[in-house]
Amino acid sequence: MANKNRGTARSRPAMLLAALALTLLVTQPSAASGADADADAHATSPSAVERRVSAYLDSIRDQPEALDSFFRELPKGGDLHSHLSGAASTELLMDLAMADGLCIENGTQRALPTPCPADSRPAVEMRTDAALRQRVLRAWSMQDFTPGEESGHDHFFATFGKFSEAARRHPGELMAEVSNTAARQKQFYQELMITPNGGGANALADRVGYDASLPRMHQKLLADGAMDQVVRQARTEADQGLAAFRATAHCDSATPDPGCAVPFRFISQVSRNSAPERVFTQMVLAMELAERDPRFAAVNLVQPEDGAVSLRDYSLHMRMLAHLHSVYPRAHITLHAGELAPGLVKPEDLSFHIREAVNVAHAERIGHGVDIRHEDAADELLGTMAERRIAVEVPLSSNDQILGISGPEHPFPLYREHRVPVVLATDDAGVSRITISDEYRRAARTYNLSYRELKDLARASLEYAFLPGRSLWRTLDGYRPVRECLAGRPGKREPGPRCAAFLAASPKAAVEWRQEAAFTAFERRILAPRAPN
Repeated sequence: MANKNRGTARSRPAMLLAALALTLLVTQPSAASGADADADAHATSPSAVERRVSAYLDSIRDQPEALDSFFRELPKGGDLHSHLSGAASTELLMDLAMADGLCIENGTQRALPTPCPADSRPAVEMRTDAALRQRVLRAWSMQDFTPGEESGHDHFFATFGKFSEAARRHPGELMAEVSNTAARQKQFYQELMITPNGGGANALADRVGYDASLPRMHQKLLADGAMDQVVRQARTEADQGLAAFRATAHCDSATPDPGCAVPFRFISQVSRNSAPERVFTQMVLAMELAERDPRFAAVNLVQPEDGAVSLRDYSLHMRMLAHLHSVYPRAHITLHAGELAPGLVKPEDLSFHIREAVNVAHAERIGHGVDIRHEDAADELLGTMAERRIAVEVPLSSNDQILGISGPEHPFPLYREHRVPVVLATDDAGVSRITISDEYRRAARTYNLSYRELKDLARASLEYAFLPGRSLWRTLDGYRPVRECLAGRPGKREPGPRCAAFLAASPKAAVEWRQEAAFTAFERRILAPRAPN
């Protein structure tokens, strides 16, 4: 559901960090080679190799260990919908709480600063008290959760306020773990949601106040360099977070962590359940950063979409984004929209959120989009999304845990049937206790996907990423390469001079080429002769 800013945790100003490592090593060009029988291998129909890998996947569907290996090693593109604090493992957060000497509140298991108040315990006791550690693990994640007095929705969102005190001081450590996990999961790019300088933005908003004239309020925020100062502080915090990340991951040493090779950009979170002046000010900050700093790509609204303020002001927020899009046309917009289900809100609240995100707020991607079937004129809206290539970020596990929507009730096949681009994502992998491999395996099992369909989901996650530069693909129907790289065979043949120059000029194409080379290596391993047991 709504962004798992999730309440308090992501509203904090400290989740700023690391940088855009967009310098990807491209193999040095060899002598030019002409087009051959391989030249346009990415046809609409699966290739012979892809059919053989699909057959292998079918043969192991009842073999859990083989399936685990298959999905762990499968190249899986990028994660375009991931909240940093919720992506880090609960174990890391507990270790940070102990290292910082924090306290654990009895009953709620909420992390508190020292000195420990009454009715709390030192977090360090988790090292020796296994029962306490287990209670905190369950309170800070979906581990062992069973709906009862508390719903999955409420428990999920409540976790962020419980571990925020442990997470907020350590963006570098969080980023190092999340990036290393992405590398181990055979991913090549990330977009991470953080809240840049939330304290500075909110202080400016409170000072300026709300003005129903959005252009006039925008000018008030910019007056006397006030917003410039907020932007500078956000960039300084990003610099500091990046330095901590690189130090934690040993990126400048002779033995860097694997996560150092995974480029990423930030999506600035806006807390949608805040007062209108704060929401608008956070939006302006996000768009200023996206146009000034290449580490920041986009804006997104977070916190529960069914929150009282979010529901009351939803259309106002879309109009705010529409106005700011006209001022900052280069800033990308991706929106949590339709992270709702029947019974959670009134029926009328299910009927327009995705539509307004697309048609009013100029969203280029939609996060979750679960209630699409309940939108007014849903078929028309699906057609618009397909025509405009507005991708849907689908975190299957999160949708199940929060909304109870899965299997045939989930719109994953509906979007694909209408040719709306779909990308798989984790949302909050640490809270959900999952990896991106789990999401690919779940999609394959639930919707009987072939290897080629899984491969194209991974390709889509890079194609619809907010990475600069031209795509590697000339057509997306079959993923045919651009003419400069038509003769190239990633993983088999070095790019010729024209292709090498093209890749060097496009961070997006360079990441896509890297994934294609990984697919080639993966297919070789899968189809290699195996020794008999």
